[in-house]
Amino acid sequence: MKTQAQATTSTQIAEGALPAEVAAPVARFDRYLLNVIDSLDLPANLRDALRYAALGPGKRLRPLLTWHSFVATADVRLDPEACLPAAAAVEMVHAFSLVHDDLPGIDNDDLRRGRPTLHRHSSEAMAILAGDSLLTLSFGLLFDSYPAAIAAPLARELAVGTNAMIAGQVYDTLGGFEPGLSDEQKLELIHLNKTGALIVAACRMGAIVATSHAGKRDPDQAKLDAITRHAHAIGLMFQVVDDLLDVTQSTEHLGKTAGKDVSAGKLTYPAVLGIEESRRKVRQLHQSAAEALRPLGPAARTLDILADFMAVRTR
Repeated sequence: MKTQAQATTSTQIAEGALPAEVAAPVARFDRYLLNVIDSLDLPANLRDALRYAALGPGKRLRPLLTWHSFVATADVRLDPEACLPAAAAVEMVHAFSLVHDDLPGIDNDDLRRGRPTLHRHSSEAMAILAGDSLLTLSFGLLFDSYPAAIAAPLARELAVGTNAMIAGQVYDTLGGFEPGLSDEQKLELIHLNKTGALIVAACRMGAIVATSHAGKRDPDQAKLDAITRHAHAIGLMFQVVDDLLDVTQSTEHLGKTAGKDVSAGKLTYPAVLGIEESRRKVRQLHQSAAEALRPLGPAARTLDILADFMAVRTR
């Protein structure tokens, strides 16, 4: 039987809202990232573009995943603010990817997060350069913020996730698959890389900060393994949900162009599996994500709630 708190949480998620205990870190994260950008010795117009790209309206799911993965694996005495630089680095890479994906040479999109894409807001040249800046700044932030023994594995995680994300974008837009793959196998290859890899990096980086921060030489492998299994499941789940939203929601509701994947002839889960089978896959991945967190016990509660939201989000 659900407690009153659990029932309230379920109602909030069903209504499309994250419970306050899960969403609260967003304000702290936005303040932190704004301070980072404002402190940069860069041209004023470039700083403006960085703010526009990284701090516009959005769910901040990747920073929240970093934060709540930290909470799920940390010693109770550690302050979660220790993971803010890692969360910011992940979000910078995510923002870079959106800015570049929207460019005329790739997705050629005019709308992102309910407002003009950066190249429409400023210029194509500025969008390219701001994306480049976000990517390189992310790695510098890690080494400016953590001891080398922690910054190095964090940078490796981010580099692996970023390169996999780029590979996924290549598969999605330019092909390059090995022969003999089914459409469903191609889809999984695209999305485990394009979307899932950075989500895995976000979660693992939170756990690495949490389990290495007390001066340990290596992170707690059992906790890191649990977080990794969870992240792989929600990374693919996120994209299946995204594909469903692309064909079931309007542009006005999503804040980005609806139906563009179908129009572009891209592989999507609803196109390959059908809508009902895609929804079944979401439920299956959601269950796998929840099971992965069980070894972490009550500490993983907010991370589990965040996965619940990701499974039923409407934008």
